[in-house]
This record gives sequence, structure tokens and C-alpha cells, in this order.
Amino acid sequence: MHNKVAFRAAKAAVHAGLPALRFNFRGVGKSAGSYSDGVGEGEDVTAALTFLAARFPGVPVCLIGFSFGASVGLRVGATDPRVAVLVGLGVPVAVMNLEFMLGVLKPKLIVQGTLDRYGPRADVEAFYNSLAGPKQIHWVQNADHFFTGKLEEVQRVLSDFLKSVQSLPAAE
Repeated sequence: MHNKVAFRAAKAAVHAGLPALRFNFRGVGKSAGSYSDGVGEGEDVTAALTFLAARFPGVPVCLIGFSFGASVGLRVGATDPRVAVLVGLGVPVAVMNLEFMLGVLKPKLIVQGTLDRYGPRADVEAFYNSLAGPKQIHWVQNADHFFTGKLEEVQRVLSDFLKSVQSLPAAE
């Protein structure tokens, strides 16, 4: 939740006029529970979506995840009808299976550093090419997995993308 990438993603959402919710997965920071290999963390995402749907009814939900959070969040958001838009930052295609994204027709944005060791360019390009549209990808030149020194660019790209999809109807 206090990661610089997650902070900038939330800031981009607010700048685009959308509510933002950052949370820690179970066992991270001062949260209760312990790591559960993505299963329990998916339940955490679903609980966050339930909270957002109740707090902001009728507002389109854009699920933004970074690294492991991208893997878990995209998996939940791909099938949850409350999620209208999916964003993956630093998608870890080299260490996690993301085949669940195949055939997903929701608008998608992938933002990836060209020097990301968990998402090498060739692997991310193959993953991106396998995705159904609508989709966009933005390569942050000379950026590592944490977008060190490039967070302003990440925030700007996210904000512009979120503004472009705001006219989407709210998901169910």
C-alpha cells in the first residue's frame, strides 16, 4: 500500500476523477493473516471490490495492480463483472502464469519498464500479443521493475488512460 508505484497509481486515478483504494494483501505491513500463494490475496481483492461497489455505486471500477498485485488483481478483475477496466504495472510474466487473461474483452493497459527483470520485453510482448482487444501497452524506457526515476511518466500515462476510459459504463 505504501509502495511508490501503488501510490502513484492511486494519485493518477484521483487526478482522473476516480476514487482510489489502496490496500495491503493479508500479512503485508500491519494487515492480519499470512501469505496464501495468491488464493487468499484474490479474496482480498474481491473484498476491496465489494467495498468500492458499496461506497461508490454506479462508478466504473478500474482495477490497477503492480507486480504480484497485478497478477492477483488481473486474475480477479478478468472475471468480476464489477470491474470495467484492467491495468497491469510491472506485470511479472517471467515468474507468474497469466493465461487467465486470454480472451478477456475488457479494456486493458500494460505499463512495463524496458529493464524489468520480472517482465522481460520479449516475454511481455508475447503476452501482450496474445491478449484480446481492446488493449494498450506503454513501455517506460530504461525503467526497472519499480520504475525508479520514471514514476512521473507512469502516473501521467495512467492518468491519461483513465481519463480516456471514464466514459465507459459502470460494470455490474
